[in-house]
Amino acid sequence: MTGPTIDVHAHVLLPEVDRLVADHPGHAAARALDARRNGPDALAVSGTMVRERIGLLTDVAQRLAAMDGAGVDVQLVSPSPSHYHYWTDRDLARAVWETANTATAKHCDHAPERLRGLGLAPLQHPDLTVQALDHAVSEGLVGVEIGSHAPGRELSDPAYEPFWELAAETGVIVFLHPFGCTLDERLDRWYLSNSVGQPTENAVALSHLLFSGVLDRHPGLRVVAAHGGGYLPTHLGRADHAWRVRPDARGCAHPPSHYVKRLWFDSLVHDPHVLRALTRAAGPDRVLLGSDFPFDMGADDPVAALRAAGLPDPDFHAVRGGNAAALLNLEETR
Repeated sequence: MTGPTIDVHAHVLLPEVDRLVADHPGHAAARALDARRNGPDALAVSGTMVRERIGLLTDVAQRLAAMDGAGVDVQLVSPSPSHYHYWTDRDLARAVWETANTATAKHCDHAPERLRGLGLAPLQHPDLTVQALDHAVSEGLVGVEIGSHAPGRELSDPAYEPFWELAAETGVIVFLHPFGCTLDERLDRWYLSNSVGQPTENAVALSHLLFSGVLDRHPGLRVVAAHGGGYLPTHLGRADHAWRVRPDARGCAHPPSHYVKRLWFDSLVHDPHVLRALTRAAGPDRVLLGSDFPFDMGADDPVAALRAAGLPDPDFHAVRGGNAAALLNLEETR
């Protein structure tokens, strides 16, 4: 086997960020909204789960040991999406992204040969996203993680054009990872807020990027979508049909399926049949190994989950690490 096994979807929990926001009234309101959207049962289970895995989320030695156990050579580490805090004002938003970027870089610096990091960008303040991206790069991070939307703004909002332009020009990674779902109480039981909400948010956010022409204007963008891109990549027929028959759906130059082959997607879809469908839709060169380490909705053995899809050997190794090695500019051999 040549080339490292690379997991592009792994998280770090940053107590420094939690301390920054803890006493702000906006934080209490955000937590109340989170409770309403998820429901009490989900919050209770999630709280226990995070407490049990806090070492894996914060301690580099435990992270590396778990990586060794899973046969993962390199992780792309992003802050827990709970650190987005898109409710913050400009000053607090700056403190959040600077603290998160610096803390994530410090975490990765403990094992630079095995860990790469992503920072944060404040989507609620589009004019600050360029500064946040610059700061992330200055800290040695390879890009930023963003949610599927900010309050009152979709990713198609023209206010984000300078951010997309800089990301495309510099070739950084933009990791699209939803947090929360605006379907609210309709998903507040049985953990539907995650099992239905996350893939829905992925599909909506990606559709805004595709249909609005963002990828036409910025062809160099390197967007990686978590959770296999949600529902969109495996339901492209309806999106393409709308583009063909509805003039109001034609904000992009080509059918949506054209652009899916210009994005990247992690492999975290929990079903070998869906993973095969994803590789057909996007191409085997656009799928990357992802685990959502170390959360319970992730894959404890992402390589085994990939192997279960029964991909041809070259495609298996491309997804296992070859594609990510090229994306991250890592050496192909170890």
